[in-house]
Amino acid sequence: MKYFKKSSGLFIVTFLTLVSNQKLAAQTDYWAVFSKTRFEVRYSEKAQEYLNFPIFPAEVKALESKVISVEGYYLPVDVVGEAYVIISKYPYSQCFFCGGAGPETIAEVSFKTKPPKFSADQYIRVRGKLKLNTDDIDRTNFLIQEAELIEK
Repeated sequence: MKYFKKSSGLFIVTFLTLVSNQKLAAQTDYWAVFSKTRFEVRYSEKAQEYLNFPIFPAEVKALESKVISVEGYYLPVDVVGEAYVIISKYPYSQCFFCGGAGPETIAEVSFKTKPPKFSADQYIRVRGKLKLNTDDIDRTNFLIQEAELIEK
């Protein structure tokens, strides 16, 4: 009987450790990972001005084509004819467009199916496949494609 108690206790500890590790992995702060991206100023023929272009570190490049989940604030941006939204680490008043945050704090989200209407600064969580954008100045640097809205 003593052996059973010891082995069952070991099983429970091992099980809880595995569950905790999976939960931690599932809660990766991808905004923190994105923040490791550096930028270099280069001239854009299309924009006819100097712009910041991303230099993605290996840690970020390793995420390309992987399914990730990101949560943040919905930003109301007029996107004509496109099926994507912008999500931000910060609310509208502090975001990349208005508040001086960097381009590593926003991502473009393209949903698999039409999402519900969001309100400005609505906090949402999405899951989708990450694509990195290095040179299309009309898109964000982080593209989350085939996304699904995750209920909290």
